[in-house]
Amino acid sequence: MSDVPTDNAWLSANEALRLSGMKFLKRRSDWRLGRWTAKCAVAAYFGWRAESGFLDEIEIRSAMSGAPEPFIAEQRAALGVSLSHCGGRAIAAVVPSEVVVGCDLEKIEPRIHAFVSDYFTSEEQLVVENIPAPSQPALVTLLWSAKESALKALCEGLRLDTRSISVNLGDERGISGQLAAGFKMAGGQAIHHPLCGPGPADWLPLQVCCRDSGRTFYGWWQTTSDLVRTLVTDAPLPPPVLLNPQL
Repeated sequence: MSDVPTDNAWLSANEALRLSGMKFLKRRSDWRLGRWTAKCAVAAYFGWRAESGFLDEIEIRSAMSGAPEPFIAEQRAALGVSLSHCGGRAIAAVVPSEVVVGCDLEKIEPRIHAFVSDYFTSEEQLVVENIPAPSQPALVTLLWSAKESALKALCEGLRLDTRSISVNLGDERGISGQLAAGFKMAGGQAIHHPLCGPGPADWLPLQVCCRDSGRTFYGWWQTTSDLVRTLVTDAPLPPPVLLNPQL
């Protein structure tokens, strides 16, 4: 949030008009954060400088589905964009227009048992119950974030039953197999696993299977500090590459 300019010179006329219609401060702040992040990402994708006097030419509109659509100088850009924000931080994923993308950012925090039973598949619930308790909040957050990314890629949001969406963290053994392998014991102590706490911020693979649509999304996940990031696309792609905006 601290990266976002205090003025609105970087907004397009349409964006400024939309902002003026928002009554609540948090809604306004989150919306500005998302737009600033997306505009910087689009500019960085093309290697352009992210300057207020230029960013007003980049407009992030909302499609009928609610998904963000980037326009440059009133022309639809040949890009796909996904946005997410959480706790004053935001991410934006940018891909070529032929790729379907969804991304999500979530804070790792404990969630009540009813949340898991209401939103997770029976297999996912079993895995959560059987991993070390300190790692459960991170795993629950990761599974939820992956589902959110897939729902954005589907342009459905929470209109779909999240129990019809199953998350596979990694290989053909599925979520149970990979987590079991990750929590092998050494000398009576569990060895490090990305969900156990801070570690290398590597992107690790995942898949999300959507039963109702018959679609599978391929993606990546990452944990850093108290955050989980997930990103999915409709075709297998290499790990995400960090875009550095030229501010």
